[in-house]
Amino acid sequence: MIALLIRHADTAAIGQVLWGRKPGLSLSDAGTAQARRLATRLRWVPLAAIYASPRERAQQTARPLALVHRLPIVEAGELDEVDFGDWSGLRFEELDARPDWRGFNSDRASAHAPNGERLAGVQSRIVSKLSRLSSEHGDDTVALVSHAEVIRSAILHYLGMPLDAFGRIEVSPASVTTLALQGGRATFLSISEPDRH
Repeated sequence: MIALLIRHADTAAIGQVLWGRKPGLSLSDAGTAQARRLATRLRWVPLAAIYASPRERAQQTARPLALVHRLPIVEAGELDEVDFGDWSGLRFEELDARPDWRGFNSDRASAHAPNGERLAGVQSRIVSKLSRLSSEHGDDTVALVSHAEVIRSAILHYLGMPLDAFGRIEVSPASVTTLALQGGRATFLSISEPDRH
């Protein structure tokens, strides 16, 4: 299976607020344009299925792609944003003053948000989903619209790198990471190829 791991397009919260799973965050105007360009860019890719996180921003990113390919969007909880617990909705300037946030950014493998999800669990759910889809889809190409930390955790897994190496990989809005998955092995065809606009 060829998996296209797509980060949702731009929102007003990116770089400002750790939005997490709070409802009500839509794409910005720039993000809407990115989602359209993404659909145009991938129009000739023979997609067999489109999976997306339940978050509005992921669904809105997937919609133009689904229209171009005349495919339904399959909601997949495994692609959901990290549950950032008590940090959800806080501005990054607030988070930077918190020892628990600083600890999380120095030890991603074991630290986690208060009342939130561990990144090891995030990594496990996305890798398990990819494994199941690989078995179901065989030689098909599928698109998966998700979130930066979820995609980054999958990349780190398949590169054999620890979660603490998160800072080495940029996953920009509307970027596409392309993986060829077969028999539990992954070959990277591209990593976080950005929107070229």
